[in-house]
Amino acid sequence: MNIHEHQAKKLLKEFGAPVPNGIYGFSVNEILQKSKSLKTEKYVLKAQIHAGGRGKAGGITIVNSIEELKQAANQLFGKTLITHQTGPKGKKVERLYVEEASNINKEFYLSCLVDRKTSKIAFISSVQGGMDIEETAIKTPEKIITTKVNFEKDISEIDCEKIIKVFNLEYDAKDQGIALIKCIYNMFREIDASLVEINPLILTKENNIVCLDAKVILDDNAIFRHPGHLDLRDLKEEEPTEIEASKHGLSYIKLDGNIGCMVNGAGLAMATMDIIKLYGQTPANFLDVGGGASKEKVSSALKIILSDKNVKGILINIFGGIMRCDILAAGVVDAAKEIKIDLPIVVRLAGTNVDEGNKILKESKLKLIPASDLSDAAEKIVNVIK
Repeated sequence: MNIHEHQAKKLLKEFGAPVPNGIYGFSVNEILQKSKSLKTEKYVLKAQIHAGGRGKAGGITIVNSIEELKQAANQLFGKTLITHQTGPKGKKVERLYVEEASNINKEFYLSCLVDRKTSKIAFISSVQGGMDIEETAIKTPEKIITTKVNFEKDISEIDCEKIIKVFNLEYDAKDQGIALIKCIYNMFREIDASLVEINPLILTKENNIVCLDAKVILDDNAIFRHPGHLDLRDLKEEEPTEIEASKHGLSYIKLDGNIGCMVNGAGLAMATMDIIKLYGQTPANFLDVGGGASKEKVSSALKIILSDKNVKGILINIFGGIMRCDILAAGVVDAAKEIKIDLPIVVRLAGTNVDEGNKILKESKLKLIPASDLSDAAEKIVNVIK
């Protein structure tokens, strides 16, 4: 679950990390009123959207007075920002964040995430911070250092020094850097985050370490342990179909293709998407109905797929393990009759009660196209939408 920068910085501050003083608001008047509490001659105005690259898209502005802040806020509220992470549709700015400007001496990059391969926490640090960190990763990867930390109660001083070594900090700044790593490590574990990213992390001209920007992604599988995290969710930043899918316990991500996919199991869903690409088309979504989907869940899944106007055909790929093929087939038939599907649907069933499932599909008299295996299914759906 993504959260906004101002929310991420509040969490960082609660765990003792240094962040600039700032306020957020949902209107120009609210921003101006709250900004009176900031002690600065320069303000940094930031659009709050769930996407990187705001600076290059005009979403970050430095102003020198309250009057300039008013003008800039009026221009930014309601504006649609298009960045490399928003896609061509962009994202509308509906909240702004204002903070005290910092005197930047150096910019660094720092992040913390789960390394699933080693079951460790990985810290990534680089002396090249700022907007072009992706370019640094491509052109000069040697400038990016990864330090993997065992998942223990506390992070050691040795690991902290390894992480910040690339920054070449001295004296008090080095102590601040070590303290920040400990803050991030503790926060990462306590809030069940999957990513904490500080870009840029800065060294000010006053020789202070400050988190100038912050991105935090929370593990939504752990929300039950942190019910308060739901208050941080901004539904306006999410796809309406993805919100609807979450209400039914479906794992759904909207994509830009034209073949809707309904699959049980994340790995099988990824394989299904790959083979659609192999046969020359693009999937319209990732959708995992799970291992124990009911008829109602299957029906909801189909309705969500069909709500995407780009979908020209549907590929249903089910391997019946926990989920029985006859239950899936009954759900497909019920949904098709209820919502009058007029798009081609290719169905590949395998596993538990596959014969019963195929029988239900056949006797439904619906225009469903059976497939013998995954390759056959992909080839048929690609050909039929042509």
